[in-house]
Amino acid sequence: MKAVKDFLSNTWKHRAHVVMALPVFLILFFIMYVPMAGLVLAFKEYDFTKGIWGSPWVGLKNFKFLVASKDIFINMTRNTLMYYIIFTALGTFLNVVLAIAIDQFVFKKVAKTMQTLMIIPVFISYAAVQFIVYAFISTDTGILNNTFNMGVRFYSTASLWPLILTIVKMWNSVGYGSVLYMSVLAGIDTSLYEAAEIDGANKWQKIWNITLPALIPMITVMLLLSVGSVMRSDTGLFYQVTRNSGTLYSTTQVIDSYVLNAIYKTSNFGFTAAASFFQSVAGLLLMLFANFTVRKIAPENALF
Repeated sequence: MKAVKDFLSNTWKHRAHVVMALPVFLILFFIMYVPMAGLVLAFKEYDFTKGIWGSPWVGLKNFKFLVASKDIFINMTRNTLMYYIIFTALGTFLNVVLAIAIDQFVFKKVAKTMQTLMIIPVFISYAAVQFIVYAFISTDTGILNNTFNMGVRFYSTASLWPLILTIVKMWNSVGYGSVLYMSVLAGIDTSLYEAAEIDGANKWQKIWNITLPALIPMITVMLLLSVGSVMRSDTGLFYQVTRNSGTLYSTTQVIDSYVLNAIYKTSNFGFTAAASFFQSVAGLLLMLFANFTVRKIAPENALF
């Protein structure tokens, strides 16, 4: 009872802050939490005439259907994990390198202009990016084939697409991703660099001993947050940029694009809910494990 009384008293004391936070809370509640009730579809065979709650209960049937074709399930799960590792590792490295490069750039006005230009790609929809990619790699009119006389049929050569998708993803996200790290660099005490310079440290030594250690907490937090989405992929990248070409599925089909195809072909919402449930649970368990590991090694960098 005392705890409830203290909570109400504290809420009233900070009522101005509560009112300010209320719109955000309501948005999160109705957009992020209320729809979670739809996860019950993962255990039902959806019937349009009966609705979500009236549809018959089928237990784990949808999950069995998800893993029924072992080759497809294993392939798309492998692709999902593979792209997550590539995008996260390479993206983090390039984000940090780009942030440090812009921070150390002598001409600050030019650096700010470069930063603005590099952020632009993240605002371009993949619906438009697919045409840019097609302009470069199409068989007949592509810039690469015409310029270098390559004659490569990119949209029927699955082995090339891990590289293509990685390039497109980095082009799209690295500029924006570096902004977070630049905010950390802006907060580093300049006296540390001055003291290091007095001690005879060169540029690389200052980066290695001052800049990188300051970035480690942010890198750790970003990695922990990304682990929660390990089983999710950017549908626009894998569905639109590849033009959903069936010949590329061996290296481009991930869980999200597989589910999207299933919706178009079967309209089996119970199956898609089961796939989403699987992704969420796997992501949660991996994030908890990653946070537990970080807490054991460096407690100050853990999320909780």
